[in-house]
Amino acid sequence: MHWPHFHIHFHDRPLAGAPHPDRPLHWRLYFCEAIATAVLMIVGLSCVILLSAPDTWLGQEMAELPHLQSALCGLCFGLAGTLAAMTPFGRVSGAHLNPSVTLAFMLSRKIVWVDALGYAVAQIVGAFGGTFFVYGLGRLFAPWRLLARDAHYGATLPYTGLSVFYALASEACVTALLVGMLYWLAAHPRFRRVTPWIGGLFFFLMNPLTAWLSGNSVNFARSLAPALFAGAWPGLWIYLVGPFIGSSLAVLIIQSNLLGKIHLLEARLINFGHHGRVPHLDDPDFRHAAPDHYHAYRSHLDDIVAQRGQAANPIAGAAAPAKD
Repeated sequence: MHWPHFHIHFHDRPLAGAPHPDRPLHWRLYFCEAIATAVLMIVGLSCVILLSAPDTWLGQEMAELPHLQSALCGLCFGLAGTLAAMTPFGRVSGAHLNPSVTLAFMLSRKIVWVDALGYAVAQIVGAFGGTFFVYGLGRLFAPWRLLARDAHYGATLPYTGLSVFYALASEACVTALLVGMLYWLAAHPRFRRVTPWIGGLFFFLMNPLTAWLSGNSVNFARSLAPALFAGAWPGLWIYLVGPFIGSSLAVLIIQSNLLGKIHLLEARLINFGHHGRVPHLDDPDFRHAAPDHYHAYRSHLDDIVAQRGQAANPIAGAAAPAKD
């Protein structure tokens, strides 16, 4: 619980751009972001493989409906992000799940560059971990290995029939739309609850229009990991440069007030109300908004530990005297 340094937690606001000077690194945030990103990749890649591999029932049925197939792949990957955000890990880290989103928060000064770098590394590590899990299933089950290989492990590939700059422009534009939409929703209290759910609808609509150009990755970590396992390295730079250009463009438009004055309090896409502070994984929903809530928060965490001890030893818990 880090009781000797507990006061720091209330003055440490890394997700509001104000980290405590004695705490430059926030390992809990990075760890949770990595696990949440791994969940995104496991669920998202599995859905893409089942929908696009030619030897699956869904792949065969969807082969004659390529636009619907693309839309469903986008819907499933977007909802995989929703699932990742809803986990306790996503609720602690704020579920960026994407270096482009983290870049937007950094450019908006809602997260400092050290934490932004930690998030980006965590997202790449989580993406590799999730893709390795999907790959590992293929080592255990030969049919899955064949399906994953036929689907290139869900890798995003630029269309070779046009100049590579069309794919680059597509990644930049789609990323700008996505980041602008997420930022606008997260900044408005009335729509915050919609934020983690909007990705599925967004990609369901955008994939049939632009996915044929680049795959609509908008996420370097999401493209990097499958490319390693599929050996699909050509054009990988597109998924780094394009999304970063799009994210920067979205922030520039937002800060120019072309969409009206938008003020975002926290670098989070879910579980708002912590005012930039790092919630505990034991109870990420508990709000501890001000320093004078120290005693209430410490008592709350003590109650969690006590309840956990009673659950582990119900006989001792029943015999313990009740609190006054």
